[in-house]
Amino acid sequence: MFTLTQLANFVAVAEELHFGRAARRLRMTQPPLSRQIQLLENELKVRLFDRTNRSVRLTPAGRAFLVEARRLLQQADHAAMSVRQVSAGEAGTITLGFTAASAHATLGRVLEAARTALPDVEIVLREMVTRDQVRALAEGGLDLGLVRPPVSDPDLAERPADREPLLAAVPRGHPLAERDGPVPLADFDGRRFLMYSPVEARYFHELLVSLFRQARVSPVYAQYLSQVHSILALVGCGWGLALVPAAASRLRYAGVVFRPVDLPDPAPVELSLAWRRGNDNPALTLLLRHL
Repeated sequence: MFTLTQLANFVAVAEELHFGRAARRLRMTQPPLSRQIQLLENELKVRLFDRTNRSVRLTPAGRAFLVEARRLLQQADHAAMSVRQVSAGEAGTITLGFTAASAHATLGRVLEAARTALPDVEIVLREMVTRDQVRALAEGGLDLGLVRPPVSDPDLAERPADREPLLAAVPRGHPLAERDGPVPLADFDGRRFLMYSPVEARYFHELLVSLFRQARVSPVYAQYLSQVHSILALVGCGWGLALVPAAASRLRYAGVVFRPVDLPDPAPVELSLAWRRGNDNPALTLLLRHL
């Protein structure tokens, strides 16, 4: 099989149509260049050049092979450049997991940072609940995750990504919708409330249970749901009240009014970046640096 060196030698002779000039261009002497062309012709079992004492001309086979030789050399150069970029973290792929609620604000900022700092890196997105992201990170199915803390797996690293307030989501026309100032948690006592699932939305379930317990408030849980958009849809139907992360107010469901809530911690909703310790993806290292 011919080599890339033989292809480069052939292209130089084909472009110069002179062995002496091609040898000088390649910084070699003419005899070894002629030998390389002969070996290439023997390998291909065709004559690439018509040679006389006065001229060198490409044969029809030589003209056809010149097109392919240039293409192969360009592909080889591209492959080498791509490998160098991947090694430097400037190209490649990052698989990013995110929760549905994080897509309303934080995900956009992460993607903008990636687009600005690593324009040649492909970001593959996977919407997953935190529990599934943690498993995928540990197994190598994800490079980076936007998860709800804490991350208990010792093989995963974690750092804060965002914090945001909780807002009361109430049906339009409800007395709480017209209230001035922040809504106290006591106003949820005994009222129909749309609660997060203790399995699929464990983080928000445990957060609200803790807040209600501290405030000695006992809402009536009308439904357990896993997604914020489903909760807001039911609030709009008048099915109950809810507490949602502030970014969810961007969804603007008809019939839903958002009100601030009086809480000890003004921004209790946390989001973290998580990744597997020892992940050798250079693009991930660069992205974490820019984030």
